[in-house]
Amino acid sequence: MRKILRLKRVSVVLGILFVGAFALIGILSLTRGTPVQAVVSIGDANGPPAVTDSLFARSMSLYTGIQLTQGNAVQQVNNGDVFTNLWRDLRAAQRTITVQMYYSQPGAVADTMAVILKERARAGVRVLFVLDAFGSQNLKKEWADSLRAARVEIGLLRQLHWYAIHNASDRSHVRVVVVDGRIGYTGGFGLADYWLGDGKSKDQWRDSNVRFEGPAVMQLQGAFAAAWAECTGELIAGDTFFPPAAFRPDDGGVQAGIFFASPTTGSTPAERFVALTIASARKSLYVANSYFVPDDDFRKLLVKSRQRGVDVRILTVSDESDVKTTLWAGRGSYEQLLKAGIRIYEYKPTMMHSKTIVMDGMWSVVGSMNFDNRSLAFNNESNLVFLDAKLGAEMQATFMDDLTHSTEITLESFQRRPWHHRVLERGAGLLSRLL
Repeated sequence: MRKILRLKRVSVVLGILFVGAFALIGILSLTRGTPVQAVVSIGDANGPPAVTDSLFARSMSLYTGIQLTQGNAVQQVNNGDVFTNLWRDLRAAQRTITVQMYYSQPGAVADTMAVILKERARAGVRVLFVLDAFGSQNLKKEWADSLRAARVEIGLLRQLHWYAIHNASDRSHVRVVVVDGRIGYTGGFGLADYWLGDGKSKDQWRDSNVRFEGPAVMQLQGAFAAAWAECTGELIAGDTFFPPAAFRPDDGGVQAGIFFASPTTGSTPAERFVALTIASARKSLYVANSYFVPDDDFRKLLVKSRQRGVDVRILTVSDESDVKTTLWAGRGSYEQLLKAGIRIYEYKPTMMHSKTIVMDGMWSVVGSMNFDNRSLAFNNESNLVFLDAKLGAEMQATFMDDLTHSTEITLESFQRRPWHHRVLERGAGLLSRLL
């Protein structure tokens, strides 16, 4: 009897240790910081390669997997303009439509998308639609059922079950629309009505998106294929989804590629992308990001960039933010950055949801990736990157226009903030690696 009792006690202790060990592993995983602390260039006094150096693009490819190709046409389709263009392109689809959305909710945008997809599916277009189970949980079952009845194929990505609770944290934040394998869209938009409008009125979000054609579309289709395989078990391939005529790498045009960021062990491609972009800046670095919560090491990289004489400016949310915890956590980094001479602006009219970077007027990124630990370490993200002076100038002009609708935060005014703001910043800062 005593032996049995001892065995039971030992089993209980081992069980507690087992559960505790896995809990610790989970906590350490969720609260990790970036392993990238600095970017060094051995024997080169000028530091990492400038964007004008061909080694810059090669380094990006080696560190992140980005493949830049010529032959692309890229246009900004910001705010409600994305839907003006998107509805037109979807209605003209002849062979295939692939869509992946992270966030969706009932409303005019979701209903219009459903009407168009159903009409095209009935016309013989093969329509594949991936909805994130976490981000699209507000959509009604009847909405999805009507799509299936019209022969739209739907995949639910990362459904939540008791045995897969980690799916609530491991998110695919990707935005993909590909029409006939030839036209692509990505950015920060989703299926919700606050993405309609001009981005300058309350409840009409300010967001940045791109419409593009050329070989980069094939790469975006590849990002969609990864999600479709994950939620359905089918890996799409062949000319139907990847038409050869869409791939024209020698046609001139814009040098561009898709940065499909995904979590890995150790430093992630997203962390390496951001670190190299900051460290390679020579003249200017303009970051627009809705959830700007850089950790200690990224703040140091930004400060070093400013110390080299780079014009570093940050555009982020104001009190109109939809996630107050992230707002306060981000403000907790202001003082260090302002003291270094970095200029910070808060967008005033409405929620600013853009995620863009323009470096030295040539290297630009538009997509879904935020400047926080969640995006850089845990999420799948889709971004179009391009190396082009003309488009870089357009992106820079958009950034400067946004500043005219923003309030610049000065060090003097920020240091006079109320004491309870400091408390909120410190409290939110404790959660910054989870945001």
